Amino acid sequence: MNKEDTVYYSYDIFSSVEHYRQLVTRDSQVFIINGDHDMNFPYVGTQKWIKSLNLPTQSPWNPWFVRNQVAGYRMTFAKNGFTLTYATIKGAGHVVALYKPEEAFVAVNDWLSSHIYLSDSYQ
Repeated sequence: MNKEDTVYYSYDIFSSVEHYRQLVTRDSQVFIINGDHDMNFPYVGTQKWIKSLNLPTQSPWNPWFVRNQVAGYRMTFAKNGFTLTYATIKGAGHVVALYKPEEAFVAVNDWLSSHIYLSDSYQ
């Protein structure tokens, strides 16, 4: 097989970091979850770009639990009405809910429960 036998294609990966830079300027809440065994988007890379947003820490890096076992770690950042919570799930790969369904449910449910706003516009 040589060059003439292959299909030419263009491959671009677009970063979502710029999208988050724009969200930081808005009153919004963001939840990012990462399996600590994710080889597609390793959690250390996610931590690096979150750090590049230069957000003040609202709650430090702490473990969270499911059935009295450490299920992962989480940290929250906040600035001017923008809140970003980042959580890892121990032993989960790229599709977190497939690898660790109970832990994924608890993580998302906890985050959603802490972000319910009751107002006239939702009644």
